[in-house]
Amino acid sequence: MTKVSDVIKAIERIAPLRFQDEWDNSGLQVGFAGDEVGKVLVCLDITEDIVDEALSKGCNMIVSHHPLLFHSLKQVSDCTYQQRCVTKAIKEGIAIYSAHTSLDNAPGGVNHKIAELIGLKNPEWIEPHEDSGSGLIGELPEAMEPEQFLETLKTIFKVESLRHSEPAGKSVKKVALCGGAGAFLMPLAKALGADCFITGEFHYHDYFENGGVLLAELGHYQSEQYTQDLLQAYLQANCPGVEVVKTELDTNPICYDGLPER
Repeated sequence: MTKVSDVIKAIERIAPLRFQDEWDNSGLQVGFAGDEVGKVLVCLDITEDIVDEALSKGCNMIVSHHPLLFHSLKQVSDCTYQQRCVTKAIKEGIAIYSAHTSLDNAPGGVNHKIAELIGLKNPEWIEPHEDSGSGLIGELPEAMEPEQFLETLKTIFKVESLRHSEPAGKSVKKVALCGGAGAFLMPLAKALGADCFITGEFHYHDYFENGGVLLAELGHYQSEQYTQDLLQAYLQANCPGVEVVKTELDTNPICYDGLPER
């Protein structure tokens, strides 16, 4: 049978740990590399409900985008949700692996998936690294009015409430993007001549400093939700003999007042 280490090797062929940002904690979070794997659950976030779902579906490995553990645990008990996830996963023999900025920064990774969804042509790294990079910039097939483009984003990413800057009146052709918390790339996006910069989260003062670039804030979860499809398709193609299922849970912790409950 396939082992945890085999699944890890498959993931790290496209998203090696050397691609991750220095503050990150991609990699094996819980479990043992030599354990056998028959079924994998892919998800965006690790929560107690996700671990329960893996257990109910007979999955003995979870592959997530966001890491469960960013900081060292000072105890392993039941005081925090991270600790409860770790203890339950160990008890039930479920391994947890997270491909976070290692997959964000990978060619063909999270940001390329976003670019594909919006139809971006000839995307290039906003901030190139050796063999990888942060964020992408490219062009739409046709220029769009800002209001039309914002409505398109809402539809593609299922955004209930889209935060954005005041449209400056010019059409949108050159688009920069970064999944998740990508506001740090805004100065480079401006310098590269982007008409619009899309990410999951901006800071309040970014809206004052946008320099005429249309800012579109999808929400962290919404911007990266299709990472689950990316992981599922890749693992299905590269881990023969392993069943790969996508979570049925919406782990977005943010609610929008006045809208129907999920």
